[in-house]
Amino acid sequence: MKHAFLLAATALTFVGCATSTPPAKTTKTTAAPTVASVPAVPGAPGSRLGKVDSEGFTTIFDGTWDGWLVNELPKSWTIADGAFRANGGRSHCFYIGSLAPFKDFEVKLDILTEPGSNGGVYIHTKFQNEGWPWGGYETQVNQTHTDWKKSGSIYDVKDVKEVFVKDNEWYTHHVIVKGNNIKVFLNGKLVNEFTEEPGRQPGKDFERKLNLGTIALQSHDPKSVVFYKNIRVKKL
Repeated sequence: MKHAFLLAATALTFVGCATSTPPAKTTKTTAAPTVASVPAVPGAPGSRLGKVDSEGFTTIFDGTWDGWLVNELPKSWTIADGAFRANGGRSHCFYIGSLAPFKDFEVKLDILTEPGSNGGVYIHTKFQNEGWPWGGYETQVNQTHTDWKKSGSIYDVKDVKEVFVKDNEWYTHHVIVKGNNIKVFLNGKLVNEFTEEPGRQPGKDFERKLNLGTIALQSHDPKSVVFYKNIRVKKL
């Protein structure tokens, strides 16, 4: 959610989880298919999805578009060697699979940023056709972009200035939401924690309040290249 870009194009797309390790320069990509409208029954995970690991996390992205939907500018998204690749104008990829919505939960995913890139992982958000997502909170993805709010920030609520991970290297982004508390871990290290104050009200421009919702990934701008893979969740 950062500086706004006036990019209009409203197209909807399905989107899905990864196990391979794509390099920063990819070799195989699959574009997001365009659909006419949001389906009446959101894409429930197929047979490839829903695997539960030893920690109780369920896979929700398997390298296909199953269970995911891109709002505007679908050309900003591809699946590259088993990971979502975000590169283009403002666009967001929402999880619409059968496990949503989430309240108390954990989400873990692996992220790789190319130098100068900006992205984000939203929690408790809701699908919208265009614009920076209004609902929930954004947890920031940014090592060397000009925005001073770095990875681990709960954007514009409790921000992090220190850089904990490197560009061009995969790292694990882990968010725990329980009650009125949010914790953000990078590579297993707790880098940020925020507890909502009693009586917190939704904002005008952005909600920034815990409620109930889904996960969304961000394509921030044409100069940013961010990969997201190995996405899994656990309800608490």
